[in-house]
Amino acid sequence: MNPQLTQEDRDLWIRRYHQAREGAVRLVCFPHAGGSASFYFPVSAQLAPNVDVSAVQYPGRQDRRAEPCVDSIQKLADLVAEAVRPLAERPLAFFGHSMGAMVAYEVALRLEADGAPALTRLFVSGRRAPSTYREERVHERDDNGVIAELQQLSGTESDLLDDPEVLEMILPAVRSDYAAVERYRHEPGRVVSCPVVALIGDQDDKVTTDEVRAWAGHTSGTFDLRVHPGGHFYLVDRSRDVMDFVGEQLTAVGS
Repeated sequence: MNPQLTQEDRDLWIRRYHQAREGAVRLVCFPHAGGSASFYFPVSAQLAPNVDVSAVQYPGRQDRRAEPCVDSIQKLADLVAEAVRPLAERPLAFFGHSMGAMVAYEVALRLEADGAPALTRLFVSGRRAPSTYREERVHERDDNGVIAELQQLSGTESDLLDDPEVLEMILPAVRSDYAAVERYRHEPGRVVSCPVVALIGDQDDKVTTDEVRAWAGHTSGTFDLRVHPGGHFYLVDRSRDVMDFVGEQLTAVGS
């Protein structure tokens, strides 16, 4: 990892919205495909001040829209790991939804390989295990095909998807993120040592329970599975319940 990364560089990647109490466990949140750090603003508001919440801002969206997107999970994880590494001086946890779960997992692998303490928790939401694959090619569709996928997942307000200016802004990042996810292949034999907690919606057609249970093979620590009502973005509708659970897990660690 690059020890010369400046604070200004790190601030491009890591966004913090609320103050936390001294010594609080740090939780870094990783957005879904096409998502941005601001998706986790409500999470930060709910968990503060007992949990110190930050969110990752990938290139190619919002205030980083002029930067090239990164269409590789491994490359993205390399970059994020450099920015996150200083946060590991205190107890640290990750929460990633969908694509964010894969990036969080790969960053956790890199931090452990670099000698950082294991995470207190790795929360992986709405994503099958790294060793399970489906043949998906959303990133090769035309714009209408990509939009149809977003509408099916209900991850973006449908009225926004009818706005040409909004679509012009978000489609490049969405397509790049889907390319990163769909080309990703796990390196066998690499596992994290931290506890892994998987969360899914019971009506999510992007994952099966068996695909999620396979996360147990990606850690030498404990594994837990939590199922909530809802589809791929169950997290939006069940945010209060999910984050109450996350907060309980992390405040117990930090107490």
